[in-house]
Amino acid sequence: MEEPARSPDGSEQCPQGRELMASSTGSTLCMSSSRSESVWTSSTPRSRWDIYRKPLVVVAVGVAIFLFGVVITSLACFLKKHKKVYKMSGPAFLSLGLMLLVCGLVWIPIIRKKQKQRQKSQFLQSLKSFFFNR
Repeated sequence: MEEPARSPDGSEQCPQGRELMASSTGSTLCMSSSRSESVWTSSTPRSRWDIYRKPLVVVAVGVAIFLFGVVITSLACFLKKHKKVYKMSGPAFLSLGLMLLVCGLVWIPIIRKKQKQRQKSQFLQSLKSFFFNR
């Protein structure tokens, strides 16, 4: 039985059918001998939080900046001191917050569409392999 490949210092291992490649930076990369098998993608299903974490963070930051802009803009109405600063910075925070909010809200349907395409692609791959591997 063949032993899995090891890195030059012996600390990292690769599963069978893969080779270790040392780079000039000293790190190692596990290379697969199969074209269809990707090292960087995992076949394990990801949780909803893992999938939607980034857009939700962008939406939350956008809402926070938007509310901060609302507060700063309303301070321009009530406070007489530094009124010019509030009038300039308030709308800037409003627009920045609104931009992040919209970007996050548009990102979510894009991720859903990609997930559906990936599921269709995996289904078609399995059908293709079923019929052509006979």
